[in-house]
Amino acid sequence: MNRNLFFILIVLFFASCSSLPKSIEIINPTSFDRKNEIVEIKNQEILKHFDHSASYILKNEQNEEVPYQIIVDDNKKAEAFIFQANVKANQKTVYHFVKGKPTPVKPKTFARFVPERKDDFAWENDLAAYRMYGPALADENPSNGVDLWLKCTDELVVDTFYYNEFNKGLSYHVDHGKGLDCYKVGYTLGAGGIAPYVNDSLWIDGHFDSYKLHFSGPLRSKFTLSYDSVKVNDLFYQEDLTITVDAGSLLNKAEVIYKGKDEKMGLAAGIVLHDNKGNLLLNAEKGIAAYCEDAVSDNQVSSGRNYVAVFVPCKIEEAKVQNLHALLISDYMVGENFIYYFGGGWNKWKYPTDNDWFNALYQFTEKIQHPLIISLK
Repeated sequence: MNRNLFFILIVLFFASCSSLPKSIEIINPTSFDRKNEIVEIKNQEILKHFDHSASYILKNEQNEEVPYQIIVDDNKKAEAFIFQANVKANQKTVYHFVKGKPTPVKPKTFARFVPERKDDFAWENDLAAYRMYGPALADENPSNGVDLWLKCTDELVVDTFYYNEFNKGLSYHVDHGKGLDCYKVGYTLGAGGIAPYVNDSLWIDGHFDSYKLHFSGPLRSKFTLSYDSVKVNDLFYQEDLTITVDAGSLLNKAEVIYKGKDEKMGLAAGIVLHDNKGNLLLNAEKGIAAYCEDAVSDNQVSSGRNYVAVFVPCKIEEAKVQNLHALLISDYMVGENFIYYFGGGWNKWKYPTDNDWFNALYQFTEKIQHPLIISLK
């Protein structure tokens, strides 16, 4: 065979085998900057290069390394590639791959079951921390509401708060410099729980019965809480609530499915208004309920302002205040998957005023409705 022809065939062979796209182009279709927003890619031409030992570094246009996370399935096969992107308003940017060993990623999200604190399930990102209540708390009549922990650092604090509580006597209900738990849930939806809404009544449930941690960090964590017997009138339903928390995301993503008798019912995502003296934003057209109120510690020490919100991207049939809850009520068919978003924040971290929180929430809804446009080059 001609030597030059043989060389050309070898080049073509290796070119056909090396199908990792060289760059990822991202376009921002909105009129505001998209900062530290998670981009998710499920393209198999990329993912097959991350199933085994191949190592690649992702870089931005300034040739700086960009941390990423590979989401794997139960068989350890890559199913998604995620990283945080920055794109100016109405502009585009390009990220590219080079061969090499990536720097270990600093965790920005975290989730775990907490048996040492009566079966809490706790999670966080770099903006806020949360927990929901498990079986060991049954005697205290907990709800399926969401508890909010305020933080003023991008460090992960959940494990530190629990450790200091049980080993050093430093209560996480007191701010020791990085935040505190001063939010009161009681038998309510708290900072963004969800419940059936039937016969003009909100059917709040109790503690979760089991959980599954799908994965924890560094840029995304995901878990499912299961409720075995949600009572609605004389019927009982089984509920699975899957929560995804992303680094840099204002709100958590919640996917909920009820199983039982096939029928339509109302489903209400909501927030508790406590003494109803705060600043409420309730907008059915935009699918938003948000609340700003004074944060006060257990020792009655003022801790600034805390914020909560829910966003429902599907049609809202009714937005109302009932029994000190702000509710966004949607039609729901049992057996279907229902998606909404919830979360909270603090005026001592990122959102100095109520309007800053409301504006961040409006931008978050725009991001969901107008996602970044991704193309592989």
